[in-house]
Amino acid sequence: MNEADPITVACLDLAGTTVADGDTVESAFAEAIATLGIVSGTASYGRALARFRDARGGSKIGIFRSLFDEPRAQAAHLAFERSYHDLIDRRGLTPVPGADDALTRLRGAGVRVCLLTGFGRGTQARVLDTLGWWDRADLTLCPEDVPRGRPWPDLVLTAALRLGVDDVRHIAVCGDTAGDMLCGRRSGASIVAGVLTGADDHDRLLAAGATHVLPTVAALPDLILRTPANA
Repeated sequence: MNEADPITVACLDLAGTTVADGDTVESAFAEAIATLGIVSGTASYGRALARFRDARGGSKIGIFRSLFDEPRAQAAHLAFERSYHDLIDRRGLTPVPGADDALTRLRGAGVRVCLLTGFGRGTQARVLDTLGWWDRADLTLCPEDVPRGRPWPDLVLTAALRLGVDDVRHIAVCGDTAGDMLCGRRSGASIVAGVLTGADDHDRLLAAGATHVLPTVAALPDLILRTPANA
């Protein structure tokens, strides 16, 4: 990126990046596969959990399809969404500290924000409803909006098309998983920032192609807005 290439769109992940997750997603996954008889302490449970952790950030229905045939994948995905919604009701849902301000700062500086997720549309909507975040983004996208979920670049490229980006180098991507980093790099985004508030650690984010690793998403506006073209 050079001085003629400002960041005009920021594509940010939800769970683990802008939304504090803890073990909520993993708990919902465990409850979902338990409905198919795969329970803790079994070899099949260990394999399923390893697959889930390796694919964090990717399409949830895609993960279930990698484990089961289509009818069971659909059943598991439905159970996952129900469990996640129930967990939100019981535990609540909060932004990562500084995330709300980061979204406000970016949009206030003229950077359009797209919130991306591996959740289905219904769960994404439930998260945004719970946080009151519909007005924090110019666009929201989920796996149902694209042919392929992360780590493929389709979500970011769809954001570019819908928001009328002139050049993919004008995009910044921010996420907490290796899949997010691969998605960003494959899309051609000039900033692909990993954060340490979610699934993957510093080394894995860098190995997957992160251009920057930040402690939290709260540091993203300073990274984007200090670039010469955005200053």
